[in-house]
Order: sequence, then C-alpha cells, then structure tokens
Amino acid sequence: MSTLLISYDLMSPETRKDYKELIDCIKSFPWAKPLYSVWFIKTDKSCSEVRDELKLRVDSNDKILVIDVTGKPWATYNFPKEVLDWMHSNL
Repeated sequence: MSTLLISYDLMSPETRKDYKELIDCIKSFPWAKPLYSVWFIKTDKSCSEVRDELKLRVDSNDKILVIDVTGKPWATYNFPKEVLDWMHSNL
C-alpha cells in the first residue's frame, strides 16, 4: 500500500458547493489533512487512478496534483500532533 500526497487549486468561480464530492472521495481512503488543500491518503491505486477519480469531482479549470510519497524523507514545521502522528505511522 502506498501513501499519496494530493493537492489541488480550486479556481474561480467555484461552481460546486464546497466541493463536497471531492472531499468525500478523498475521505473514502485512510487520510490525513496537514494543510488547507493538501491531503495524504493510503491506497493500492496508482497516482493516475486517484487523479482520474478526483478530476470527475472538480471543475475543468481546477488543478490536481497526486504524488507517491511512500518512504520519502520529510520535514515539517508547526503541524498538528495528530497529523504528525499519522505521518510518522504512514510515510
């Protein structure tokens, strides 16, 4: 199982109320949310498969980034303890 980083820019005008479908899709995986539009998920799916699922839930001018971060070195500053705990256990 891999850990993927997801980030997105939701461009104006936002036409889907609060992008609930996007958030629900991301939360269908084991997840942590360290920053406003950055998520970590655990999955057996590839980056492309996750991207394809997410792009069905955003507008055509929005941007999505999905990167496999499994086992990569990392560092943080001023993150919530629960996110750091998740990162230590899953990255």
